[in-house]
Amino acid sequence: MRKILVIFVLFFVSFFFPKIIFAENEFLTSSSIYYQVEEDGNTTVSHYITLENAQTDYYATAYSLTLFGIDPKNISAFQGNTPLQIEQTPKEKDAVNIKVNFPDTVVGKGQKREFNIRYSDSSIAQKAGEVWEVYIPKLSDQNDFLIYNVSLSIPSSFGQLAYISPEPLKKEEASARHIYTYDKNNLVKNTVTAAFGQFQVFNYELIYHLENPLPKDVSIDIAIPPDTSFQRTVLESIEPKPSQVYFDADGNWLATFIMQPRERFDVKAKGAVQIFAAAIPIHTDFSNSLVWNKLSSPVWQTDDPEIKKLAEQLKTPKAIYDYVTKTLSYDYSRVAPNVTRLGALEALKNPKNAICMEFTDLFVAIARAAGIPAREVNGYAYTENPEIQPLSLVADVLHSWVEYWDSDKLHWVPIDPTWGSTTGGVDFFSKLDLRHFAFVIHGQSPYQPYPPGSYKLGPNPQKDVFVNFGVLPEKREAKANIEVIQTQKAILRDMVIKARVSNEGNIAMLQKTLDIYFDDKKIRTIKLGNLPPLGHQEIEISVPFEIIGNKIPENVSFTVAGKTVRVPTNKNKVIVLNLITLWLVLIFLVSLGYAKIKRPL
Repeated sequence: MRKILVIFVLFFVSFFFPKIIFAENEFLTSSSIYYQVEEDGNTTVSHYITLENAQTDYYATAYSLTLFGIDPKNISAFQGNTPLQIEQTPKEKDAVNIKVNFPDTVVGKGQKREFNIRYSDSSIAQKAGEVWEVYIPKLSDQNDFLIYNVSLSIPSSFGQLAYISPEPLKKEEASARHIYTYDKNNLVKNTVTAAFGQFQVFNYELIYHLENPLPKDVSIDIAIPPDTSFQRTVLESIEPKPSQVYFDADGNWLATFIMQPRERFDVKAKGAVQIFAAAIPIHTDFSNSLVWNKLSSPVWQTDDPEIKKLAEQLKTPKAIYDYVTKTLSYDYSRVAPNVTRLGALEALKNPKNAICMEFTDLFVAIARAAGIPAREVNGYAYTENPEIQPLSLVADVLHSWVEYWDSDKLHWVPIDPTWGSTTGGVDFFSKLDLRHFAFVIHGQSPYQPYPPGSYKLGPNPQKDVFVNFGVLPEKREAKANIEVIQTQKAILRDMVIKARVSNEGNIAMLQKTLDIYFDDKKIRTIKLGNLPPLGHQEIEISVPFEIIGNKIPENVSFTVAGKTVRVPTNKNKVIVLNLITLWLVLIFLVSLGYAKIKRPL
């Protein structure tokens, strides 16, 4: 009698860690897996499998497929048109086993058995806010399969492709669907992640508890979510209203409040943010900031010999990212409010005790030592990780990640080495997902400005950061306003007019110009800096003095973004006053001269 071998082929088709286990090498296995995502997000998964006998006296009587992290429905198996018997074990420790029994034998070296297993799953494609996110498994060992292909089919109604990683071998458009094809060579080390949609939207509500303990007025700045190369912020309201909102050198939005002696109050900011997959221009000159984003700090020790040695070896952002994700291990026990920040050097000494700050600090330190401008971003990152997410319900535990300067693309590139380490292979270097919402940027200082959630009072602070998937407000505009704040009326000298251009809208006003007219003649154009909501910029203009008034305009006009303010110069009155003044001066001088002539010798 021939030996009967029952082969159990186990492989892990979950989000992150597929695992394939073969009973020796008696068979050559090929597999093609098709992920057909439907309009409602439900996914039909079809495994087309070929078992080829590698030896004469072995054949397969059954095949087992173990699925981790999913709950398959509507399971079926066919060999041609013949249904195959299926045995399903109850779900245990997040695993489901599907055993397919073969009714016949396929004997002889080189003989093949072809069959398929099909089931549906609702977790591979998930709607997160405005974006459909898709995760399909990776192949753990390319040597386990002779052929391994994966095809992902997405309905066109999901919207445009925001990102996909790794890049597929082939992209197609057919029957109102996006189709992406992979083989084992570009899946061996990668989970496929993709997102569809133009942008993600979060709504936020932030509370700041402010107190002035001094017996005098003080000015206090708080950080509100800014624009970045991948983020546009809508500030719907902030109460009480700050005296101004301005950009700092790193691009943060800082709101200024003047507090009276012993005053205490809460500030509440509400708004929305768009997170984009591709960089968007923010028209900011970063040339100065690139200098200090290479400098050392107490947690970014770029001058340390060990950091410098790593920088010389690694050299590129990708190499630094790979080193950090492989060297450090995330310590979930340290995730808590007010945890001590270790910094880059301590992270190297304690690689198993890292949290997001250490992943970030080590990358920034090595990158800066390698001459690559890098900085920390602190903010909110949405995750389903059960070991981190519950903290966000009771405390404002934020996340930190990295931005480095790409000298070719000329913008800051966000990456997340922490999530690159904790997700088991998801690529957070080539393209960051649409779940990272920046609150503050730390370039000049690794500590300031303090992010929302840090402005606490009392020993038992309440939760002050609320972020949810949301929708954009219908009205999103930068609204320019011009007001004259001072006019120095001139007598025998130039008239000076000071004007203030402010942004009374709810989004940043970018790259506007102020045109100045003397009557109908444009005499000057001023390029304004970017203005955040409630921000302002002051301009001073001189109207030249002239006795007879030929060059004095009747009006001075300021125009920006379709808004015009006209300031009358009272030209005729100025001329009369100048003439009277000159006449009085002349009389005085004549009188003075006459008095000298009449003075007795």
